[in-house]
Amino acid sequence: MENIKYYTQLKSSSKTLVDLLADESDFSELPNTWHVVVVDIKNSTKAVDEGKHHQINLTATGAIISVLNTIRKEKKNIEIPYFFGGDGATFIIPALLLNKITLVLENYSLHIKKNIDLILRVGHISIEELSEKKANLKIVKHQLTDQLAIPIILGNGLKKAEEIIKSTFTKIEDIDFKKDLLNLEGMECRWKEINPRQTQKKVICLLLDTVNENDQRAIYRDVLIKIDTIFGTFNNRQPIKSKNLKLNFSISKIWEEMKVTLANNNLKYLLKNWFKTLIGKWYFNMSEDGKQYLNQIGQLSHTFMLDGMINTIFTAEQPKIDLFTTYLNQLEKENKIIYGIHVTHASVMSCYVLDRKTKHAHFVDGTEGGYTSAAKMFKVKMKALN
Repeated sequence: MENIKYYTQLKSSSKTLVDLLADESDFSELPNTWHVVVVDIKNSTKAVDEGKHHQINLTATGAIISVLNTIRKEKKNIEIPYFFGGDGATFIIPALLLNKITLVLENYSLHIKKNIDLILRVGHISIEELSEKKANLKIVKHQLTDQLAIPIILGNGLKKAEEIIKSTFTKIEDIDFKKDLLNLEGMECRWKEINPRQTQKKVICLLLDTVNENDQRAIYRDVLIKIDTIFGTFNNRQPIKSKNLKLNFSISKIWEEMKVTLANNNLKYLLKNWFKTLIGKWYFNMSEDGKQYLNQIGQLSHTFMLDGMINTIFTAEQPKIDLFTTYLNQLEKENKIIYGIHVTHASVMSCYVLDRKTKHAHFVDGTEGGYTSAAKMFKVKMKALN
């Protein structure tokens, strides 16, 4: 019988990431019956160039919220590993949930095509099939902050899954949109661009992969040590600080959110949420619950991922960025890594809020294309390597 609680029952490691990568003793194999599900926005780089970065970010966040709400409705207390990618998302799920989740995501993709005019590719492949293709996956649950545990993956399995799904994607033709399958409850995107507190600091989006899969653990460990040495601790370089958060009172911001959240435009929704945002300033500044929520946001923000490659966003000053890129260029020259980097002025955040006291998550990207812009640089280098 399938262990649907496999990830739920994985104990979180409180080791630092550097210590976790010292050896593979904490990592385990994923069950063969589980599946990798990938959602990816087609031609996202072109969409960013057309000024659709905010819509791309909302769409990727909406895919995660759709899946998490579907699992929540099952009432089986199932946790799954998932990764936010700026222009898409990846999930690892038990077979029991596969049909339900793919149906919800395909329905969501029809909604996104109609309301946002973006094509969201959806596909899946089993861990067993990836193993047969010699695509490896090992996982550990890492306690990134006091309140956030994240999956850490070694191996090229997720990259292989994405490659297969993108190459075999066919446009959804034979299903009709079902309004009752759309569930974006808890989706919020009410914050202004988040600037670093020190004006000289910038925001960095980094994608980094090893050339050889067997070198992942050692090289990622060295890179993380270098990041800590140059930029300081994880908490110090976090782009999301409660004091930097400012609500965006623009009604157009809620309009964009509504186009992702609802099947049809709704004036009542628009005005109600605009009013809630207006009184939000009082709630966050004056109420104890509001202050507690603000303080938790940094703790529950997804700013580091290791899904077979490093995806991270952090703040730094230009001289330190220059020092770090010199180090990365040397590793690249030695044919050890490929990286893409995007340096910008601020970060953006979209949120999943079911309960402001405990149940909320925050997905962070950079302005001016963020991870998608870093991926543009990464893909050019990858093409040259191949």
